[in-house]
Amino acid sequence: MKKILISDKLAEAGINYLNDQPGVQIHIETGLNEDQLCNLIGDYDALLIRSDTQVTKKVLQAAKNLKLIGRAGIGVDNVDIPAATELGIIVMNTPDANATTTAELAIAHMMSLSRHLPTADRSVRAGKWERSKLMGSEIAHKTLAVLGFGTIGRIVAQRGFGLKMQVIAYDPFVAPEIFEDLGVESVSLEELVTRADYLTLHCPLIEKTRNVIDSAKLAMMKKQAMIINCARGGLIDEAALYDALKNGRIAGAALDVYENEPPADSPLLGLDNIVFTPHLGASTSEAQVAVSVEIARQAVTFLKTGEAVNALNLPRVSAEELKKSHEFITLANILGKVLVGLATKPIEKIEVALMGRAAEVEARPVSVSALIGVLSGQFSTPVNRVNAENIAKRQGIALVESKTEETQDYLSLIRVTGHCADHTITLAGTLLGGCHPRLVGIDQFDIEVVPVGTLLVTQHDDKPGVISAISSVLGNANINISRMQVGTADEQQRAMAVISVSEPLTEDLLQQLCHIPAVYKAIQINL
Repeated sequence: MKKILISDKLAEAGINYLNDQPGVQIHIETGLNEDQLCNLIGDYDALLIRSDTQVTKKVLQAAKNLKLIGRAGIGVDNVDIPAATELGIIVMNTPDANATTTAELAIAHMMSLSRHLPTADRSVRAGKWERSKLMGSEIAHKTLAVLGFGTIGRIVAQRGFGLKMQVIAYDPFVAPEIFEDLGVESVSLEELVTRADYLTLHCPLIEKTRNVIDSAKLAMMKKQAMIINCARGGLIDEAALYDALKNGRIAGAALDVYENEPPADSPLLGLDNIVFTPHLGASTSEAQVAVSVEIARQAVTFLKTGEAVNALNLPRVSAEELKKSHEFITLANILGKVLVGLATKPIEKIEVALMGRAAEVEARPVSVSALIGVLSGQFSTPVNRVNAENIAKRQGIALVESKTEETQDYLSLIRVTGHCADHTITLAGTLLGGCHPRLVGIDQFDIEVVPVGTLLVTQHDDKPGVISAISSVLGNANINISRMQVGTADEQQRAMAVISVSEPLTEDLLQQLCHIPAVYKAIQINL
């Protein structure tokens, strides 16, 4: 008998589903503090939660039989995932179950802004009849700009088409054919904000997307443009948004999420051209049922078959398998990180070839590790062996793997090739002494690099003085060079340098390097 503890409120449909499963016994007890949960958790195989239960390291250490934590919803900030991983406990969520609800809220906000509905409601309640003052605008034939083209963004786009809107989108991690299949025009971020009549945000909050809509982006927008954020607080610089709204640089905004929740004392609350809701993205009865039923199904599937749907961490692997493939998995992950750092367009296909002694280990964990390297840092949830392939498929990235016992120059070699729309990048890596990762090839350049820290990759003319000029820019900025490798020139008499530097370069420094006449490209990769 599999025992499931439910410590937060789930919809009745999810509870009924669990009760109907043979071999499953459930116990519901909500409102538990840490000590109470520790005292109760020891006998259970699975724990199903929402956002209230705090699954701390102390709780996990008391969970002697626990195999699964299931979160009905997306966010897992209340779960210590590293501790769960260390203890071999799967953590899973339901990322798509409330997608429609969130998308519909974004559309509702767009309608509300267009017709001044909150203001009109307050006006009528106050005994006024201000029809001319509340002149609205049609959304048909306007441009709906979608920032982030995951599941929710794609639903919003489809709804936009139904409303006779022109739909454009920006997402650097989605392959072109995904946009093409849905009939959505893929544009740059700058073009997105410039053309938008309605800009709706549907991307995760990660370091690269924090304040993605800042004062510079707001200054590029039309005066009649409006912004909707039902994704995550922190995507919009709220101080810059306040300034733009107050001074009429954009027409309006609607927010469901905020940098600080609730947004007490926010100056935005004093403006008339903005609409607020209290983080209602998933707050419909249908969404509550959907996430509850979905997490119940996922939990039963895992407990009965071992299949971990929407898992966020690694399952336990045997010590023998880990020992045999660990170093190759690490090398492949590094090559994936370098690959995405060098790519200038979305990667559509990744080929992983295991050669020589590398071909003696299982290919899939190694190839998936390369995929993880490419995808890591691009999403708000962790990317790992369990979910990497599903995420890649959703982003339109194909994974191809191959093995051969033959290799040249090295006993073992891993070659990772990324195919973009207009170019291909091929990396080669090996293990020195069987355990020290080395990057030994970038496209046609033979170059041996210790892949750690911050790497500066340049392509430049193969002539005297170039390396000196690059070094001068770095030296003037008090950035130390710890290692430097220069690849031999290609048929165009260009060379490549890979420089290990003491600290990351600013965007201004990278631009200074690119302004050196002989330098064609300067890219920074943080490992």
